[in-house]
Amino acid sequence: MSDLPKPLSGMRVIELAHIMAGPLCGMMLADMGAEVIKVEKIEGGDDSRRMVPPQVGDESAAFLMMNRNKRGIALDLKSDDGRAILTDLLKNADCVIENFRHDTMERLGLSYDELTAINPGLIYVEISGYGRTGPYRERAGFDLVAQGASGLMSITGPGQDDGPVKVGAPVTDITAGILAAMGAAAAYAGKQKTGLGTRVDTSLFEAGITHTYWQSAIALATGQSPTALGSAHPLNAPYQAFPTADGYINIGAANQRNWLRLLDVIGAPELNEDPRFASNAERMAHLEALVGVLNGYFRTQTSEVWLTQLDQAGVPAGPILSIGDMLEHPQAIARDMVVETAHERLGPVKGLGMAVKFHGTETVESKPPPTHGQHSRHVLSELGYSDSQIEALYTRGVIYTS
Repeated sequence: MSDLPKPLSGMRVIELAHIMAGPLCGMMLADMGAEVIKVEKIEGGDDSRRMVPPQVGDESAAFLMMNRNKRGIALDLKSDDGRAILTDLLKNADCVIENFRHDTMERLGLSYDELTAINPGLIYVEISGYGRTGPYRERAGFDLVAQGASGLMSITGPGQDDGPVKVGAPVTDITAGILAAMGAAAAYAGKQKTGLGTRVDTSLFEAGITHTYWQSAIALATGQSPTALGSAHPLNAPYQAFPTADGYINIGAANQRNWLRLLDVIGAPELNEDPRFASNAERMAHLEALVGVLNGYFRTQTSEVWLTQLDQAGVPAGPILSIGDMLEHPQAIARDMVVETAHERLGPVKGLGMAVKFHGTETVESKPPPTHGQHSRHVLSELGYSDSQIEALYTRGVIYTS
């Protein structure tokens, strides 16, 4: 029996996006089978092409990471001919992704109303700093700013007296891309039923808010805003990193069964008789004392010894890996979280794989990120432009091709 096609096979996406959130959305749709055409500006292309170092050969590692499985075309959207080409692309597209500043698409004559007038089935995906409605709709969005505005920086770091700390990864950018891809896929499913597209609108601000479910539950229930707890959990204990004889490990003995198992592993069953630690509510009320006691036990042996014993006892626990160690971890390799594409100039290029697996779908070799304007001529030819027309557009600077 042959493999089934990828779930978004047949979906055509035009990506008018740069740097991270929008390109991540486009890459996720492409990984799920959509045909994605990335439209870049002629002057330097996607801004992530200049986010160097590091580089792989002469290409930005940041750009290579975000743009797998796409074809690329470079257009001058300030010119009438450039906008006409883009309009031709969008006439038969299922989806367009944009993460420009407020009113940019309107000024280009590419607003939702204008495009859906010529393509009622178009799914119009917008990713912005704060969303396209509300009092902050005109403000630009950056991950650092969104992490602060969404409350994330108030709950991240060693403690409330140590100053604000951002999450190490650009979590609002990444999550906004994931939310946009989810919205686009859902809208495409709806289009199969009605033939109509829709407007999908998400933001870095909302992406950050989605990471505060537990802390927002506390604030809404108590009227008090929780603060940073280092690696600890706001609702369960012990659930955090502990120092060992040679490093740190994470332990998630949050429920009562795992708490008792943990006590067996460290050889301290009497701690369950201590009224400060008898229940999760008491452990949370006396968290500082609990951590102080447990630290004394865990510092007596190495991380490897503790992790072996905790695993044998069924207590959730794990190491704290560097990024390099994570990329070489056998589970990451087994789950295809490190993939390789064959770049036409650079040779093998590695990137992060798709985190969602569709078992039974066809396995297609991933395509490398496009060089700047790599497919400009091919895409225009598919639209019906003749070789002479394409050459004239190139000569006038309307398109760029590598």
